[in-house]
Amino acid sequence: MGADVHEVVNAQSKADFIHKLSISQKECDESMYWLEILNETNYISKVEFESIHQQCSEILKIIKSIIITPKKNL
Repeated sequence: MGADVHEVVNAQSKADFIHKLSISQKECDESMYWLEILNETNYISKVEFESIHQQCSEILKIIKSIIITPKKNL
């Protein structure tokens, strides 16, 4: 997801900017899914899960809020 966000710097238009960030949003959501699987199978501790999941949740909120403004202006 970090590489996808980094790629936004080279967006060629507002639509491309939104598209690239939307991919990051999906990747973040997928990461959260895999964290939930790791937690449910006790592969990671509850403390590790809660910490990383919370960080992903905050990143997801930031990405979503960044996407909203250019979508309104399209």
